[in-house]
Amino acid sequence: MVAAEVDILLVEDEAADAEFVLRALRKRALDNAVHHVLDGAEALEFLFSKGRYADRAGVPGPRVVLLDLHLPKVSGREVLRQLRQHDCTRHLPVVAWTSSSDRTEMQACYALGINSYVVKPLDYGDFASAASEVGHYWLQRNRAERSDVGPQGSSGPVTV
Repeated sequence: MVAAEVDILLVEDEAADAEFVLRALRKRALDNAVHHVLDGAEALEFLFSKGRYADRAGVPGPRVVLLDLHLPKVSGREVLRQLRQHDCTRHLPVVAWTSSSDRTEMQACYALGINSYVVKPLDYGDFASAASEVGHYWLQRNRAERSDVGPQGSSGPVTV
């Protein structure tokens, strides 16, 4: 099986939140190449082409990662830390997509190199608008090159 390129990696363990994001992206026709994973361990496997995602070796990484911070198995901050430690993912845009407005957590994420910190609005309309705006900005407004190839086959820092 040949793995397809992905524009957005959505790392979200809450099914309702993931569906709201996907629905908002679909309304702006930004959902063509979105891949959803449920926890930090699966996100690392995907991004480093390990385990069930070994077939992604040689496929460019996503253009942006929407990363919930409070995840099972491996936290969002640990995912971010590992991404920033590896040359092939160091500059991958990562957006914290979280329910936490805790200032200490936000500062820790920026210290680790997060590109943007978005607190999920509680109102569905605001939530959908924020998800749509984030997708639109990172896929259509922002100008950045997709990394040629992720750290496939490397002994990258994936620890689960």
